[in-house]
Amino acid sequence: MVDRLVVNPSVRGRLTESIETALRLAEGLLLLDVGPGRYEQLLSERNACLDCGVSLPEIEPRLFSFNSPHGACEACSGLGTRRELDPDRVVPDPGRPLGRGAIEPWRGRRAGHYYAQLLASLARHFDADLEAPWRDLPKRVRDGILYGTGGDEVAFAFDHGGRTETVKRRWDGVMGELERRRGPGEPDAAQDELARYESPRPCPECEGSRLRPEARHVRVAGLGIHELCALPIAGAIDVLDGLSLTATQQAIADRILREIGERLRFLCDVGLDYLTLDRSSASLSGGEGQRIRLATQVGSSLVGVLYILDEPSIGMHARDTARLLATLFRLRDLGNSVIVVEHDEAMIRAADWVIDMGPGAGIHGGTVVAEGGVEEIESDDASLTGHYLSGRRAVPLPAQRRRPGKRAVRLTGCREHNLKDIVFELPLGLFTVVTGVSGSGKSTLVNDIFQRALAQRLHGAKEPPGRFERIQGLEHVDKVIDVNQAPIGRTPRSNPVTYTGVFDGIRKLFAQVPEARVRGYGAGRFSFNVKGGRCESCQGDGILRIEMHFLPDIFVTCEACGGRRYNRETLEIAYKGRSIADLLDMTVEEALAFLENVPSVSRPLRTLHEVGLDYLTLGQPATTLSGGEAQRIKLARELSRRATGRTVYILDEPTTGLHFADVEKLLGVLGKLVDLGNTVLVIEHHLDVIKTADHVIDLGPEGGERGGAIVAIGTPEEIARDPRSHTGRALAAVLGA
Repeated sequence: MVDRLVVNPSVRGRLTESIETALRLAEGLLLLDVGPGRYEQLLSERNACLDCGVSLPEIEPRLFSFNSPHGACEACSGLGTRRELDPDRVVPDPGRPLGRGAIEPWRGRRAGHYYAQLLASLARHFDADLEAPWRDLPKRVRDGILYGTGGDEVAFAFDHGGRTETVKRRWDGVMGELERRRGPGEPDAAQDELARYESPRPCPECEGSRLRPEARHVRVAGLGIHELCALPIAGAIDVLDGLSLTATQQAIADRILREIGERLRFLCDVGLDYLTLDRSSASLSGGEGQRIRLATQVGSSLVGVLYILDEPSIGMHARDTARLLATLFRLRDLGNSVIVVEHDEAMIRAADWVIDMGPGAGIHGGTVVAEGGVEEIESDDASLTGHYLSGRRAVPLPAQRRRPGKRAVRLTGCREHNLKDIVFELPLGLFTVVTGVSGSGKSTLVNDIFQRALAQRLHGAKEPPGRFERIQGLEHVDKVIDVNQAPIGRTPRSNPVTYTGVFDGIRKLFAQVPEARVRGYGAGRFSFNVKGGRCESCQGDGILRIEMHFLPDIFVTCEACGGRRYNRETLEIAYKGRSIADLLDMTVEEALAFLENVPSVSRPLRTLHEVGLDYLTLGQPATTLSGGEAQRIKLARELSRRATGRTVYILDEPTTGLHFADVEKLLGVLGKLVDLGNTVLVIEHHLDVIKTADHVIDLGPEGGERGGAIVAIGTPEEIARDPRSHTGRALAAVLGA
């Protein structure tokens, strides 16, 4: 008992002192007895439930951050995922029979005879056919093999040199057997091998939210912070705008809500309303990342800043370009200067001032051809850009579109990410373009499902495809090639001629020079990757790297060889007066004229010319190539190979970084691949590419959750007539439909 008092205004000070004393003595607890027959109330100064004892930490911003130890889920350290064995990787090909290696970790000689006998015993127990495809086995059989029989025992028969031994024991399933091999104390080699069959799964403790329970149970408008962040940006705006707050709450939250709302609307203005707030940055395209940074700058309201953007329209549908332009105009109108490197026609036409570089590429460029308003560029005959803007030159429509035949690859039940259980049918032997607004599901459908499914079944690729039910028509295809924009090499040693195989022919050519034969030099002498002919000071790199520890490394030209990569003896060998270092310094255009009488070299060089890479030097390091250049080098390599006529080529936005004239060249190259009987599948927003397609598949109608469905299928003219298609409306203006 700390105090007893009669309630009246004069006891306020005494009451405060008594409460402080009671809380101090009882470690934060206080029992209040309000007279006989009234009530008792237990009070606490902690954030705790007095009935169950669960306490909450102090509610502060760091509690809601998964990057802080105060807010991160303790089970997954704020990652939201755990790596677990994935049944889709354990059984990567559902069409393979159980007795012929359907269980990938137990396939082949590595697994030995033991697992074959084990599976045969399981087939007898479940009365299953070992020769039936895995997908055709009843679900109870598949589940029993993978996850075990519960308490039921299985009779396993093992052959010991002609003597059969039967052992009855409980079966824990393939997943259980593999899980034991991942346990502590198992050899590292075994665990590394099983890592191939793991996939990231949502953490069971935080259900992928990455936050501790205390943070997840604080709610605004009935939503936890993780549930609010899982909404698309447009949905989050609706929730925050619809909050019903008291006057006191409004006074507290008004400034915060206004700040959040402004930032979210900036993201909508640059066409990213379909993204969820918790979207991983690693899954964003380059264009999406750039537009997020742009929205940040718009929200900063700075004045007198020079902004430089490199192709901000990458990955943007024609419908969203106007929204991006409005954002750039807002930056300009605040008193800033905006410089944009761009090829998109709508962006060029919206500019106040245009600077056209050229007249060609590489050694043929580097000068200002024309500058001024759009009208001045259009009227300048020296400007290639002006020719396309004025209509004097244009990407032509095909004289006749190829029609779909009976051969097709068909995927049913595609439902990864936002895809709405769609059927995707690709007619073979055509130039097909997949279109749709940003976030409509194009990359998920083509790259995550279709390309991976074909690569897995045709080439044994390990990367599992996204969710789908069945694939048909594989008998018409012999290989799939993903011509992406990934670098052709990550070191200066890789270059266009090594990647395309031209270098092999060049080295053999120099080995046949009379002086080289007298000295006994073989083709290996002219490689800068092996000892013998290369400069040993730089080991054939031509440059030396100087480590600066806390500063970026510095690269300097090798003094011994002067950056030429080879030693003096090798450089003395000359073909038509040029050493191999001189040849590597030539552009594709120069080398093609120099080596026109050497078919093994001129043929692949001509394909580099056809894809518009005349200006590259043969020895240009791969690290200096753009994504578009790397993609066209890959196309050139495919063109120089012998065609089978049954190949599917997949390209994701190949027009990135391309001028109108380059797009025209690229379409000619893709047309050649199709004329040979192959199939070309392209994800693209560029209207000049879409209008030349044989077949168009338009996804949408919107991005995110409002997308993922097929809106229209057919020729460009048929798409242009479909009122539901955003792509169709843009195409109608181009086709004059």
